[in-house]
Amino acid sequence: MPDISLTTLALLCLAAFAAGWIDAVVGGGGLLMLPTLLLGLPHLPAAQILGTNKAMSIVGTSGAAVTYLRKAPMKLGMALRIGFAALAGSMAGAFFAAGISSAVLRPVIMVVLLAVAVFVLLRPTFGARPEGAERPELTRARIVTAIVVVGGGIGFYDGLFGPGTGTFLVLALTAVLHLDLVTASATAKIVNVCTNAGALVTFASQGNVIWQLAAVLAVFNLAGGTTGARMALSKGTEFVRGVLLVVVLSLVAKLAFDQWA
Repeated sequence: MPDISLTTLALLCLAAFAAGWIDAVVGGGGLLMLPTLLLGLPHLPAAQILGTNKAMSIVGTSGAAVTYLRKAPMKLGMALRIGFAALAGSMAGAFFAAGISSAVLRPVIMVVLLAVAVFVLLRPTFGARPEGAERPELTRARIVTAIVVVGGGIGFYDGLFGPGTGTFLVLALTAVLHLDLVTASATAKIVNVCTNAGALVTFASQGNVIWQLAAVLAVFNLAGGTTGARMALSKGTEFVRGVLLVVVLSLVAKLAFDQWA
């Protein structure tokens, strides 16, 4: 493990808990965790930061997924099919990543996220289902769209660029499969486990994971993930919607800072 002070380690553990909580509720925990790792461990190569973050976050995401599986009305088979498509997409995205500048992608993603924020604000019923109302029947076209576009497309984005992948998954699953926001968050966790696993294999094979540090941070990320999932389940759609708006606007601010600072 790198030589770091107890104060730095404590701050990293706190950030790991908070990132796990955010990821479990609506995605976007990397907005907090990656900058904290970069600030706390400035001497480490970026690849080791990314690899260690993946090793840590897959534990928290898995914990959140298990918590959701026990209580959320989720179709595991559907989630896994989308997850496998996302895994393939993320590997393809990673292959093309070296040839594309992130500076080109940031403005596009910012515009998309701002449009999403406006849409969610103007549509307070987005991701909500009236009590007693049944989910509309899923057509074959919607299922194929979920697997190819949501799984493969967002997986490709995750491998190519990455920021906000979990949040995009929640939004897309809500729109395409008519899921409420809580069920969409639950399904997104399964998909995230698949994409994180593919990325982790790549980082680990390159020796870019600090396993001792990842193990310590994973304990706190797991605690945050399970806590966030339980809160989302207990507080419902309105709570998730509020967190979603905060995360989307924070992501826009982070991308704007990276682009023009």
